[in-house]
Amino acid sequence: MKILVIGDVYGKPGRRIVRSILSKIKKEHNVDWVIANGENATNGAGIMPKHRDNLLESGVDLITSGNHLFSRVDWHKMISESTQVLRPHNIGCDKLPGKGFSILEGPEKPPLAVVNLSGRVFMDPAESPFQWADILLSRLPPSIPVLVDFHAEATSEKIALAWYLEGRVSFVAGTHTHVQTSDERILPKGTGAISDIGMTGPRDGVLGVSSSIILDRFVNGYSDRFEAAQGPGVMEGVLVEIAPNGQTNSVEGAGPGFA
Repeated sequence: MKILVIGDVYGKPGRRIVRSILSKIKKEHNVDWVIANGENATNGAGIMPKHRDNLLESGVDLITSGNHLFSRVDWHKMISESTQVLRPHNIGCDKLPGKGFSILEGPEKPPLAVVNLSGRVFMDPAESPFQWADILLSRLPPSIPVLVDFHAEATSEKIALAWYLEGRVSFVAGTHTHVQTSDERILPKGTGAISDIGMTGPRDGVLGVSSSIILDRFVNGYSDRFEAAQGPGVMEGVLVEIAPNGQTNSVEGAGPGFA
């Protein structure tokens, strides 16, 4: 089974890139499932229904998210309308609309379970991702491979969760920091991991935002409202191959292409 996990889609430039090149990438690499983190898909903060639909129509099978999902007042309505958008389950746990786990199934495709969790170090308040990982895994069939989107700031917390889940999930993909790390690897018991899969959006901004706006904030202590940078963009993510026994065979972390 081959899975393409797309890094945080940032605003209109990120959505445009997904729409323009995803179909080609899926065919070239014979991808079974596509998962994209969409928490920045609407103006860099949250995702609105039409942008959710845009990503799904572009070929994304499931949208994960993070702390910025809750930036929009309509997030609860949007996520309640679709089972194809996950929220970090340890934010609000079982009390909020939506959920942080799902099973992808389709004709002639192997099933895949996806779990979405948020970190706690330098992040918004959340319950323990380690404890909730245990809880959510107990709710999933043990025979289905599991991919985890761990939306967190600290690389130490991301690496720690991968080791904690070693041998129990197929892959742990770190998201949130928008800069792809070079530490993709397969742990001894077959669990693949990477600290951050990167960002899909403007190449020449600062984490997707116009560089002039960010420079104002760093140099002068204030700035205008964040806006997406202009110019060429990049799609970053990982291509993961999972064996029938649920172990990761290979993981390639790279920018699949420019648009």
